[in-house]
Amino acid sequence: MFRSTRRYRRAAAVTIGVVAALALAPASAFAHGNDHGSEERAEKRARFLDGTSVPMVTSPNVRFVTNVPDTAGISGIFAKSAPYFYVSSTDSISVYDVSDPLSPRIVGTLPNLVFENEAINYGEKRGKGGEIERFVLVGSDLFQYTPTEPDHLGFTNEVVVVDVTDPANPHVRSRVPTQTNTHTISCVDQTDCRYAYTAGRNGEFSVIDLTDLDDPKELQVFESPAGKPNEIFTRGAGHKWNFDDAGYGFHTGSGGTAVFDVSDPAKPVPVEGTNELGTDNRPEGPNAGWNNFIHHNAFRPNATRFTEGAPPSVENGNVLLVTEEDYANDGEELACDQAGTFQTWYVPTLDGAAYRAGNPDLEPGLGNMRPLDKINAPAEGGGLSTPVGGFCSGHWFDYHGSGIVAQGYYQQGMRLTDVRDPGDLKQYGWFTSGVSEVWDAYWVPQRNNNGIATGKQTNIVYSVDLVRGLDVLTVDLPGDETMPPIVDLSVADASQTAAIPPNGTGGGASGTGWVALLAAAVAIAALRYRGRFPLAWMVSLPLTRKPADPHLHR
Repeated sequence: MFRSTRRYRRAAAVTIGVVAALALAPASAFAHGNDHGSEERAEKRARFLDGTSVPMVTSPNVRFVTNVPDTAGISGIFAKSAPYFYVSSTDSISVYDVSDPLSPRIVGTLPNLVFENEAINYGEKRGKGGEIERFVLVGSDLFQYTPTEPDHLGFTNEVVVVDVTDPANPHVRSRVPTQTNTHTISCVDQTDCRYAYTAGRNGEFSVIDLTDLDDPKELQVFESPAGKPNEIFTRGAGHKWNFDDAGYGFHTGSGGTAVFDVSDPAKPVPVEGTNELGTDNRPEGPNAGWNNFIHHNAFRPNATRFTEGAPPSVENGNVLLVTEEDYANDGEELACDQAGTFQTWYVPTLDGAAYRAGNPDLEPGLGNMRPLDKINAPAEGGGLSTPVGGFCSGHWFDYHGSGIVAQGYYQQGMRLTDVRDPGDLKQYGWFTSGVSEVWDAYWVPQRNNNGIATGKQTNIVYSVDLVRGLDVLTVDLPGDETMPPIVDLSVADASQTAAIPPNGTGGGASGTGWVALLAAAVAIAALRYRGRFPLAWMVSLPLTRKPADPHLHR
């Protein structure tokens, strides 16, 4: 948090720079025009923090444990070698001690004004002395500023390395500008993160060299079919990289999904992609609606079991799980039964030579991956009804080894999907609330007595919510699987516990400080962006302290 009046004054001075740069910045190639009920969201969060009683409805197999309202979260991620969970909001990065995963407690905060860091990413590597260095990666879509670096402003296409080795003292360690969009940044190998890839745009992405965390470098720009145009993103937009344990990376975006061999992470090689349905946005028809907007993120379970030509099965490692996000396509955000879906895709082959020979220009829609099934889980019923005009779509998900996916569906809550039969997806459970906007859901990892993640998951889900903060849930999983007892790794030290600001945000500057900064920036940026955003978006932004538009894709 700010520690002096001088720091406040300096932050105010920097606001002028933010405003000027935003006013001069080139207009976004694509921005979503609806405010998704941002004023309503702010009102709901205020009521929630004031202790107003709100309904919660869960399926019988889901139990609510506790709520931690400290940070209205955008994204989160777990550390691999220690029991910590990192949450990014639009005004801070918070570190939670999850030694007792049923009772997370905040231990450190970095004030961090950013748009948007939608998928905070984690990495670790050995330092020169052999010690483990932990860090998270922040992607700046439009702007980034922290009062701990009062003389520096970050703007479009910049990667920020935040050192979290000391959980009580997260701090910016370094930053690097890139030629491609940094909506998300992803470590190729989180346990030895020497390289990371950007989301990219215009059919390209950047490889970032993190060998020296004090001096990261953009190594090279590569081409990807996933980041090429569709009818919505006319210039093309990459969105997320996800890596499996067999040496492959899956790049999602406007051009569907592309697969790369990343065994040499400095030189990724394309090996496969989605077929023509990966860019299909027809509203009707038997094979319609597989990418009405953008392929958002993906994951291939059991990747090391892959055998070419084997029948599609999650157990066989040849099924790709995909979110197709769609909340603002032709106004369909008002018809939640038509919103973005969760999907399964068959990966019959990873013959890179054949793929490249048949697609030398790396165009989207020319791969062999084909869809198996899709589900809009909330449309299956259960939970509270979505508000009229609600903000809805499938969003970030996490896979459990039992075959159950936990996923955020914005105002439709946290939903569970059974993927054991990838050709017949079924809703498995839900957690919904009268005041809610779930962006992410994560299975808490199992850890050994040293706090190191084992690669398996507990039956605990963390639901990251832009209204409620962090909800802790437990789930009855299918089959006879008995979950192991929770290992309590608590080493509580009151001196290391950060004070929670009374306004209920994730620390950083006071609510008033960030509001003033945002308000000034938006007011003048409106001169440049006039016509790109509706007036409601401009007015609502400083009221909510959170950008009302969840994505600003390029």
